[in-house]
Amino acid sequence: MIFDHHALAQRVLFGAGLVEEHVRAGVVDLGAERVLLISTGSARSLGDRLVRTLPVIARVSDVRQHVPLEQGEVAVARAKDADVVVAVGGGSAIGLAKVVARDAGLPILAVPTTFSGSEATNVWGHTVGGRKVTGVDDRVLPRVVVYDVELVASLSASAAAVSALNALAHAVDGLWAPRADPLNRATGLDGARSLIAGLRALAEGTDTPAVRERLLLGGYLAATAFASAGSGLHHKICHVLGGAYDLPHAPTHAVLLPYVTAVNQSAVPELAGQIAELLGTRTAAEGLDDLRRSVGAPVSLRELGLDAAVLPDAAERILDVVPPSNPRRLDRSALERLLRAAWSGSRPDEAASV
Repeated sequence: MIFDHHALAQRVLFGAGLVEEHVRAGVVDLGAERVLLISTGSARSLGDRLVRTLPVIARVSDVRQHVPLEQGEVAVARAKDADVVVAVGGGSAIGLAKVVARDAGLPILAVPTTFSGSEATNVWGHTVGGRKVTGVDDRVLPRVVVYDVELVASLSASAAAVSALNALAHAVDGLWAPRADPLNRATGLDGARSLIAGLRALAEGTDTPAVRERLLLGGYLAATAFASAGSGLHHKICHVLGGAYDLPHAPTHAVLLPYVTAVNQSAVPELAGQIAELLGTRTAAEGLDDLRRSVGAPVSLRELGLDAAVLPDAAERILDVVPPSNPRRLDRSALERLLRAAWSGSRPDEAASV
């Protein structure tokens, strides 16, 4: 057994009702005195409270998904006199903070309000000219993460489910990603176990703070595994679709997950079998499909508004970014068949025929 594992270091503060106390502690820990605050509309109330308790010198509230390049440039300019960026919100808010960290050299304190997992990775992304560009840079890894289950309590059950499926995609895609190794696979599977249990509780109508805490923990574990293992085929596809056609981030992950898994699982039966075992189903793809349907998540790209006419163009774009380490070799026709299965919302075994 030979591998080269990279672990990322950050401080994680976890506790219900302690968000303001923990954010202040994190800012002090970073030695910061001038805060750039990024807060989305859904986190406006908490942002207002933080303005009263932190040395905020500038605030950014215009946050859009996939981080358009021009929005990043505006936020970097606002950070001119700051020495830390505090990001409150989901993956879009934290993604914008990462562009600031990358270009202005500021540390990030992240306060997630979804299960997106962006707070646990050193992956940045922005969109320019209809193309989502991503990269890896340790400067964008949040130095401090503050989790508070009260911040995800306002997510509707359907929004929580889609966000948790996005988190589950980190765990599954990480199993056969470019830098997958025994350590990040173990972390990812542990995260998947928590996420699957939490999603099943939501499907059964059991939506308690304890369930959402389990989703937060599972999302963090899955994201740390993904950060270590790298971006696999599933994430490459979702980044192309999001950047080129402005599809919503988490729902796109929820739709694609069973189909990409169906394509790869026969080439890595032992790894896929571990996901199937957690789900208690014959195959991983079948179990993931059943799980997303049970929580009422979208099951097709058509539901997300994607025009079928763009599928050949999408397949061509994806072909350029398929990781060489993907378990199966895929040509443009195979990718288009995968996308057509996902567009129609058919059972994932149709995608497996690629």
